[in-house]
Amino acid sequence: MSNDDKLKVRKTVSKKEAFKELSIIRDTIFWIDVVCESQNENAIFARPFNDKEAFPQKLTSKKFNIKNNFHGYGGKSYKCINFKNNFYLIWIDQITKAIWFQIFKEVSLNDRSSNQYLDSVQEPRQLSKSIEGNFDSSFVISENFFLYGICEINNRDYLFSLNLQKTKQDIHRIKKFKNFAGDLSSNTSASLLSWIEWDSPNMPWEKNDLFFAQIDLDGEIQKIKKFSNKLINFKKNVSFFQPYWISETLLVCSEDSSGWWNLLFLDVSKIDGIFIKKRVERNFFEYGAPQWVSGITFFSGSLKNLFCLAKKENNFILEQYKDLVFVKEFPTPFTSISDFNAFEKKLVFKGYGSDFLRNLFEIDCGEQVSSNFFDAIKVEHIKDCSIPESFWFKGFEDKSTHSFLYRPLVEKYRKPPLFVRAHSGPTSFYDGSYNSEVQYWTSKGFFVAEVNYGGSSGFGKAYRERLNYKWGVVDSYDCKALVLELIKLNLIDSEKVVIFGNSAGGLTALNCLLYGSIFTAAICKYPVLDLNDMHYNTHRFEKDYLNSLVGNYAKNHNDYINRSPINHINKIKKPILLFHGKKDKVISYKQTLRIQEILIQNNKNSEVIFFENEGHGFKNIENKEVVMQKSQEFLTNSLNI
Repeated sequence: MSNDDKLKVRKTVSKKEAFKELSIIRDTIFWIDVVCESQNENAIFARPFNDKEAFPQKLTSKKFNIKNNFHGYGGKSYKCINFKNNFYLIWIDQITKAIWFQIFKEVSLNDRSSNQYLDSVQEPRQLSKSIEGNFDSSFVISENFFLYGICEINNRDYLFSLNLQKTKQDIHRIKKFKNFAGDLSSNTSASLLSWIEWDSPNMPWEKNDLFFAQIDLDGEIQKIKKFSNKLINFKKNVSFFQPYWISETLLVCSEDSSGWWNLLFLDVSKIDGIFIKKRVERNFFEYGAPQWVSGITFFSGSLKNLFCLAKKENNFILEQYKDLVFVKEFPTPFTSISDFNAFEKKLVFKGYGSDFLRNLFEIDCGEQVSSNFFDAIKVEHIKDCSIPESFWFKGFEDKSTHSFLYRPLVEKYRKPPLFVRAHSGPTSFYDGSYNSEVQYWTSKGFFVAEVNYGGSSGFGKAYRERLNYKWGVVDSYDCKALVLELIKLNLIDSEKVVIFGNSAGGLTALNCLLYGSIFTAAICKYPVLDLNDMHYNTHRFEKDYLNSLVGNYAKNHNDYINRSPINHINKIKKPILLFHGKKDKVISYKQTLRIQEILIQNNKNSEVIFFENEGHGFKNIENKEVVMQKSQEFLTNSLNI
């Protein structure tokens, strides 16, 4: 590999996360950043809103590993609550396996030092004893100084409470959920709690229930009510997304009874008489996404100023509501938005685009803003990058299927080789955001295609349900159908087609090699190889996912065998490059180990590489560099280029 190639590889893999898990309270923004990567030590930081030159203040002083492992995939790991005119900072620490808590107050402008914006009112306190389980960070504080939260112990979720005036206490379990729960929230006074709950065999985006609970002065539940409405979820599978209180009596969420996650405003003045205050139905708008991790936000603010995100086609729009009345819609240049948070009229979030990297945005809507104010946003656009083209083609059963195409940046070949990417999930999706790996391959003369095969999110419920009982069939078919269409259009070299997939995308990629001669080679990271093993050994959150993807295990056992690449690996004679971490708790590396010898015997260019210190998703920069270097060497040999 040339020095120039090595430089490009390092640029591809060395971009570090910044401003992780953003939130805003009053005039202060909070986030998590790494303190010592080798020791898994991080901290919560703060600085004034919209003051990018301000030096960050480190709030958590001890050694902490602030991380959320709830339901295996985690989510936001801390919460800052504006309570009693102070900042109540609560976080989950993985070193002590406990909840910690600290109170801060704002330092007046006259008394501020160069990096001191908040003063500690109370030193950090370990609220809970260590548990063998996981906490979620959707915390709620009541007027009586009770902290409410959801935890996961022995494969069951619980609603619990802690006394903020005590330390190292046993968690007080006040409700045992039937199975899974999440998105805990409360009204202004915390006299009413809400959450979503789901049970086998459903995933939360397939069917869940919205619950409300009335809390007494002693912090105990007085009454629980499940929301049911004949227009929404009566005798119908519906998924509720992010129930979020905007006042003492009003809650906003989205639900997909229309086929799209649309807005729903509920009046909860009386827990026994919950009714729909307002409903917004818009086809082709998605005010929600699959809840793989906790803490995903599409709504933030209050009744006086509520801000909502929605995905429309390939970009996000921002909507503003005042007293439930729609005020404005702001088109944005963002293909993806994360860490969306509002306080009064101030917004913070991270925005991603097709030709710019993640950017932190801080917007004050208190001033008069025009409908095109996003046009004035300054982003550092990346020069010489391939811009994705939205491309629809006929996929499984001739249904219109989406993809993104990236044309090569340089003309190195008479016809460019094709690099097909199959996303993981498989309920995930490609959004067209800038991806340095995609750009690396286009800079090498490759044509790259990202396939949003049937089952992908962001295109409505019916599109998402195309994969039901057909995982391993629809996804692979759609990938092959796209390649055939590109060959037909004379855009690529039909003899040099590579497919890439990680996790669930690995199953798609390997099945593409098994059935048909279109693909020349495959590159996979921590691939799903054995559906039978996945049924028995995957972690709790995904344990019943295969019920909808493949079918009931007892009734559809043959499908579990036939669609598992591990059972047909002898048939694959084409080169395959596999990577797997030995700390993977989702898909055991031993599955990859089982096929290593067979793959190498079947094709001299096949290779299997294991990483001792990686899990399900690679974190280490040096390992990521190895992946890119090995991938280029593999493609040079297997495609003979």
